[in-house]
Amino acid sequence: MTEIDATTSAPRTLADIFGQEHAIDWLRRAYLADRLPHALIFAGPTGVGKGTAARALSRLFLCENPNSAESCGACASCQLCDAGNHPDLHVITKELIRYHDKTGKSKAVDLSINVIRPEMIEPAGRKANMGRGKVFLIEQADYMTAQAQNAMLKTLEEPAGRTLIVLLTPQPNFLLPTIRSRCQMVRFSALSPVRVKSELQNRGIDAATAEQAANLSGGSLGAALKWIEDGVIASARELAAMIDGLFVGQIPPDLPGWFKAVADAYAARQLERDELGSKDQANREGLSLYLFLAAEHIRQRLPAGTDPVEIERACAAIDTLVQAEALLDANVSIPLIFQHLASKLERVAG
Repeated sequence: MTEIDATTSAPRTLADIFGQEHAIDWLRRAYLADRLPHALIFAGPTGVGKGTAARALSRLFLCENPNSAESCGACASCQLCDAGNHPDLHVITKELIRYHDKTGKSKAVDLSINVIRPEMIEPAGRKANMGRGKVFLIEQADYMTAQAQNAMLKTLEEPAGRTLIVLLTPQPNFLLPTIRSRCQMVRFSALSPVRVKSELQNRGIDAATAEQAANLSGGSLGAALKWIEDGVIASARELAAMIDGLFVGQIPPDLPGWFKAVADAYAARQLERDELGSKDQANREGLSLYLFLAAEHIRQRLPAGTDPVEIERACAAIDTLVQAEALLDANVSIPLIFQHLASKLERVAG
């Protein structure tokens, strides 16, 4: 899930952004004082408003008739931003490699120099088409290769003309120190579960689903919306029931098979969005997500228990899930991982 894609709904100005008062106040004051840095890192969890804020700031930066720290919404520039085809607003994603890879085989697993050079470095050196400047929004900046990051250092330090560069990432420490030192960090925080639930209900989602999604998503409205759309929340209910059953001695008939089925369903949804994506990568992403949700459900059981034996069993189960995720990241055979996981969980819980 990318930040820009996750925030295609109504908010268009800085005033529309909710739950990120500190970050928005800082951006507004910097703009009004004409001290907005030309290079920014928007850092924080996925789906909490970084992409929405980046779009709103871009619209303001390019607006022909800004009113205080808000874009006018009526000029040609604002209308082009809203339509998603402003010639001076460049949204850069790792998937753009498919326009530059002549073989047509790229799975876009990282953000390479073959995207950064033509999509950011070269256009940053040219004049703005509409005269107000240029904006570059780099999605999932932590996926940039070291080569790509090193190639953009000069552009970050001395961009040509009026330029704004925003790197969006949930993991700023994955960026090179030389990148971080050339950018101003703007921190975005997780939303409260109450706020996420409220926003989900405002979008017509029933209260029970909204509450469960809010509790599982870790304060990410974007993740909650995507998980509901992808059927993850419904599957998470099944998973929670199986875990609860494990702790009272009810062994699921085929836990590895269940994980395979939900991962396949998750991967299918991702490939509907991106037909050229990697099925194996999507499968592993889905499995990792369900391992996380299993561990999160067990963590939520902990406060209710005071029995030290129960607490020890729960902690051992979480450790088992974490180990399985590490094996997944190490590209160990998926069937072996989940056969081993099911066996260990049965022993730990039973």
